[in-house]
Amino acid sequence: MSRASKPKQFFEVVGHDPLVKETYDRLRKLLPAESIFVSVSPAFESLLREHLPEISASQVIVEPEKRDTGPAMGYAAAFLANLAPDEPVVFVPSDHYIGDDELFLRCLSVGDALVRETGKLLDIGIRPLCPSTVLGYTKIGKKDRTVDGIDVFEFAGHREKPPFEVAKAYIQDGSYLWHANYYLWTPEKFLQSFDLHAPETGILLRSLQRALRESPADRAAIAALYAQLTKQSFDYLVTERLPSEGVLIMRGEFGWSDIGAWDTLHERLAGSAQSGNVIKGACVALDTKGSLIYAPEGKKVAVVGMKDVIIVDTGDALLVCPRAEAQRVKEAVQKMKEAGWEAFL
Repeated sequence: MSRASKPKQFFEVVGHDPLVKETYDRLRKLLPAESIFVSVSPAFESLLREHLPEISASQVIVEPEKRDTGPAMGYAAAFLANLAPDEPVVFVPSDHYIGDDELFLRCLSVGDALVRETGKLLDIGIRPLCPSTVLGYTKIGKKDRTVDGIDVFEFAGHREKPPFEVAKAYIQDGSYLWHANYYLWTPEKFLQSFDLHAPETGILLRSLQRALRESPADRAAIAALYAQLTKQSFDYLVTERLPSEGVLIMRGEFGWSDIGAWDTLHERLAGSAQSGNVIKGACVALDTKGSLIYAPEGKKVAVVGMKDVIIVDTGDALLVCPRAEAQRVKEAVQKMKEAGWEAFL
């Protein structure tokens, strides 16, 4: 469903609005419009403006190019540090499912207060439902406190996207949470974390901060600096290297799912339905249980006698796989690339 020209943030995966619009509308319940900034790679700036025309141009942070979350978050932190270096900020991915908006926003409010009180990085972890290999895992220590019904724990380490057997052991251990990527800190603290744990990146980000402040119109110079940043996620660059005493973890119980993985999406959306099916579109399911079925508009789909399968029809492409094999979709994508099917990716 997600293509290079139109990623999943810009279409309706669960509800009636694109995920980016759902994310923005959710945050507007807590924050004034002027407090919400959107970071986007240049290829999707026009799509963003199409779906969020109300966003001011001064609040759109256009990355010079796509270079993973480490550079993207660092660039946003450099931009925001010139506006309010010590004001708490939260990075909110726009491709997540949230079941309980009120509880999610309460977590953000608690995180804001704790950043101000402690100066520590606040992060949100989710009780894992299955041994996913496409998510990070945060190990929690003893409970530090409970604030407004939100349990807050000491941080005991992070492991990004472990192999299946390791992820399975984490589930059995019970002290690991899925990492949901809601980092709360101040722009200056984020920049300092790069300075300390990824110093080469930190030097470039400080140069970008100066360039954004002193010569923001010199896009070529800014792009040249940005192109030198290590193309890696923030989790690998910084999170795995953070000392335990500098981080607190909130446990989020707000019905979260990373929509990048079909199996975790099914687990979250199936709820208490007797059949365990998640169906979107015109579909007849007979003697079918525990399955996720997406049918495109204008097409009728019938599924008979299936159990624990994923069927996603986009009109020009079709995915069928056991639910337990959903995380191997990336292998299928690689095979499609080798077959020259880039137009469908």
